[in-house]
Amino acid sequence: MFVDPEHASASERKRPQRSRTSHREVADALRARIRSGALRPGQRMPTQAKLADEFGVERGAVREALRILQSEHLLTNVSKGSPATVAAPEGHARPAAGPAAPQPTMVGLAPRIAAAFAAPHVEIDALCLTSVSLTLALGVALRQIHAGQLKPAKIDVRVLLPSRDIDLAFPAPVDASDGGLLHRRWLAQRNAQGQVLRHNLNALRTTHGIDVRVSFRALPFTPPVKLYLLNGAEALFAYYTLTRREREIDHEHLALYDAEGTRSMLFPFEQGADLRDTTFVEQSHLWFNALWETISSELVLT
Repeated sequence: MFVDPEHASASERKRPQRSRTSHREVADALRARIRSGALRPGQRMPTQAKLADEFGVERGAVREALRILQSEHLLTNVSKGSPATVAAPEGHARPAAGPAAPQPTMVGLAPRIAAAFAAPHVEIDALCLTSVSLTLALGVALRQIHAGQLKPAKIDVRVLLPSRDIDLAFPAPVDASDGGLLHRRWLAQRNAQGQVLRHNLNALRTTHGIDVRVSFRALPFTPPVKLYLLNGAEALFAYYTLTRREREIDHEHLALYDAEGTRSMLFPFEQGADLRDTTFVEQSHLWFNALWETISSELVLT
């Protein structure tokens, strides 16, 4: 069982050993990504070398997995030199390959995280104002794990959140004198959602024997964007767009500037899709790691 985040209280990377994963398990993981929409019709698959490295298998096992998916009419061009292509559903014309369309965070994030959990070693890095969207999106993958549909062996999650000690750029009151109340509300939400996320993932260690590690660090600034990095293969990016709102908090009516994180439009970038996407994913990882290893500090969720 995992905690529903909507009811939360307001208060060396290691490469997997080769041959531990069978070609059928690789096929199952890739099939889940295709059916979830994380891999779209007309999109090229990662190279066989990258898939072999991700799943910790030999290329022969990857080729066998790709042939299985081709026999199921989920892939085309498997036997050719270039990476295979996700097939269009039967009866539909295959759309031209191109950049994926952005979606609201709560529409686009959950299926991509579920697809990421099909890998033996799940790695998720997130930079955000709170972990609300991430905690909600993880619910799909967690339910599939409890149902036996996903079976990762290891999960590493790192989350960068703003420090409690800074003056947030947003959410911010229109009247500066109301800042204390708004800051306390944000801090309570940041801590409660982070605790739910950590609890839900750590529970998998007991219920399913999964090796889980969840880490938080604090940023000395308010992030103007949110970023999710999945298995070193995808970067999902969204702007925090501010609007003026009226809201009642602790029986007080406040005018504030805030962003709706769950509705932020999420732009997906995929390693290997093209030079633009590959460069964005690589640079996003460099940026995240630099923040994690330099100016961030220990974050205690209380």
